Amino acid sequence: MMEAKEGLRTVVGLMSGTSMDGIDAALLRTDGRDRVEALDYLTIPYDDGFRTRLRGCLGQTGNNGPVAEVERDLTDAHADAVHRLLDKAGVAAAEVELIGFHGHTIHHDPDRRLTCQIGDGARLAAATGIAVVNDLRSADVAAGGQGAPLVPLFHRALAHGLPRPLAVLNIGGVANVSWIGSDPQEGEADVVACDTGPGNALIDDWVLRHGLGRFDAGGALAAAGQVDDAALAVLMAHPYFGRPAPKSLDRDAFDPAPVAALSPQDGAATLTAFTAESVASVVPHLPAPPVRWLVCGGGRHNATLMAMLADRLGVPVQPADTVGWDGDALEAQAFGYLAVRSRLGLPLSLPATTGVPVPMPGGVFHPAG
Repeated sequence: MMEAKEGLRTVVGLMSGTSMDGIDAALLRTDGRDRVEALDYLTIPYDDGFRTRLRGCLGQTGNNGPVAEVERDLTDAHADAVHRLLDKAGVAAAEVELIGFHGHTIHHDPDRRLTCQIGDGARLAAATGIAVVNDLRSADVAAGGQGAPLVPLFHRALAHGLPRPLAVLNIGGVANVSWIGSDPQEGEADVVACDTGPGNALIDDWVLRHGLGRFDAGGALAAAGQVDDAALAVLMAHPYFGRPAPKSLDRDAFDPAPVAALSPQDGAATLTAFTAESVASVVPHLPAPPVRWLVCGGGRHNATLMAMLADRLGVPVQPADTVGWDGDALEAQAFGYLAVRSRLGLPLSLPATTGVPVPMPGGVFHPAG
């Protein structure tokens, strides 16, 4: 048995990101406000067959036919992840109050007030015996927000005592930034957020298309190539980069056609530069330039990308692990944190993080099965 701590709830957060690598599962204690204690974490990769089936659901807006089958299997895989995480941590399901279940985004078009995350919250609650909060984006999008990113309030909770303005950059399939300023003055926001542009998705797809694996391990392929400046300029001409924050993207928002004729090495270098350049392009849209960037998600393992970011941003760019955070676990932890906020009726998003008109609660609750 774990020792209970006053005001803290023991929760599990689950994330299946746009890179389609697998399931991240995190165990934590939190009050849903400014206290977070990380307890344990694991990741379970998807097998190639399931990843192919999941990829086939991208762009869909319902859960009929094959999508329903994938949703069932995705949910069951998440239930297995919960059981394995609790076994690893030596924690009984009865000690866990809540699961924050993101599901997997298969379509995101907030300008049409559409977002779709597959994952059956009731099925997960029945399979684990733990209450579940899922469908965390829909209320924001229905109210006119971007529905993403949802992690900034969690990043703000973690950032106590760190120099500000601070940028927390999550590089998954899509990249997003949380800008965290000083304590707000009257009428000012202390957190601003947006998707910056592509993260790993275009690079991963490029490597896969050339039969060189699922991703550019360490950025080695990109390091062996040369950036094609003309192709990069075409990619950066996308109107998204001129829009102010907050803003968000679908995984497949960008057409990689400008790099189609390049060698595998040069294409990887150019797409990696595209991710770095798009991050740098957001700085003029932030209230003030960050003095430091902390990077989480899989992209921080790409040394070529990290070097390109440091070159373009001109301030320290470091893995989030530098300050004691687990850069792989953060997004899963965030959805456990948001599940607690959902149950407390607290906002999951703010006008400055998603563009929603008013601070917006959200999530759908499923009691323990």
